[in-house]
Amino acid sequence: MTASQPGLSGLEETLPSSWYLEEGIFALEKAHIFERDWICGGRVADVPPVGAPLVLEAFGQSVIVLRNQGGELRAFYNVCRHRGAELCVKPGVESRPGRADLKGGMEGRNLIRCAYHSWAYNLDGALVAAPHMAGCDGFSKEDFSLYPVGVAEWGGFLFLNLTPATAQPLAAALGGIPARVARYPLAALRVGASLHYEIEANWKIIAENYNECYHCAGVHPELCALVPAFRQNGGAGLDWDRGIPHRDGATTFTSSGTTSRAAFAGLDDDERTRHKGELVYPNLFVSLACDHAACFLLTPRSAGRTDIDCVFLFEESEIGKPGFDPSDAVEFWDLVNRQDWSVCERVQRGIRNKVHVSGFYAPMEDLTLDIRRYVREKIGGQGT
Repeated sequence: MTASQPGLSGLEETLPSSWYLEEGIFALEKAHIFERDWICGGRVADVPPVGAPLVLEAFGQSVIVLRNQGGELRAFYNVCRHRGAELCVKPGVESRPGRADLKGGMEGRNLIRCAYHSWAYNLDGALVAAPHMAGCDGFSKEDFSLYPVGVAEWGGFLFLNLTPATAQPLAAALGGIPARVARYPLAALRVGASLHYEIEANWKIIAENYNECYHCAGVHPELCALVPAFRQNGGAGLDWDRGIPHRDGATTFTSSGTTSRAAFAGLDDDERTRHKGELVYPNLFVSLACDHAACFLLTPRSAGRTDIDCVFLFEESEIGKPGFDPSDAVEFWDLVNRQDWSVCERVQRGIRNKVHVSGFYAPMEDLTLDIRRYVREKIGGQGT
């Protein structure tokens, strides 16, 4: 029996337990998912103006993200085409004892220069200087542009693709998500607070947990007091397209269900009182209230470890108000998050038992079947 067929009592099986535990499976996911699909790398607002690079680690790869002279986003592997030296160094790396803080990196506002042999590139990645190479037979600077990384944006989020030659357009990867959340001003929102978590659980367990509310009544009593629909019928039949209603008198994700922040302009009547959520494969969760968005950026580190940065987005006008205080949303989300991370870690520990070959999805967990399909399509028979 495979995990793509109904199991006991007609219940659908999860992926095999080994797919959540084995580093070999994680290596396949890294090669066929995280290094090939569009991945979220943060917010576009994190990219500095022209003349300053942003250095990101993306699943073991170092990436330079910058704006060219026209202000357009560009991204490249952070490696010189000559001898492979890192071009731009994160602040503080060479300031530690026993190291020298070398020159190189961004030079002025229009060049990236390698500290090793002074090869230099423009902000579109073209090699423009290679000292003492002009007389070398057959040498052409056109052959030595920086290796590109795909870069795109949606909703103010920065997306990268580590294999741009075969990448589908970002719009195709997003599917119907932009249309479903079109009235939320995501691109204009700014980070008002953030939380960082290190979770001892596989990224798929966390994604599966995000995609169902069968667990909500037992794990999230405070959340269910705010959103009673989450505990009704085991979380079955929730209308995520319309949004999930709060209790009477509540409009947002805070412990009181209220806030002094104004609702986003342009929302429809449902969106002013309901909660929406989207999973942007493979590593971004977006949860939307009428006055803020809680966004989860996943960075899987191993088969059993996932880091998550949770950023809270608000309107810039709200952040600029004297006494701006996001703690009503942050503290409530932090409670719900910590409950989720603890139960996900229990799953990770539990499935290590040799008797657990696979789990099963109850009917109200139907959205998690999409995660199973997504992973199987990407790594196919290589994981069997």
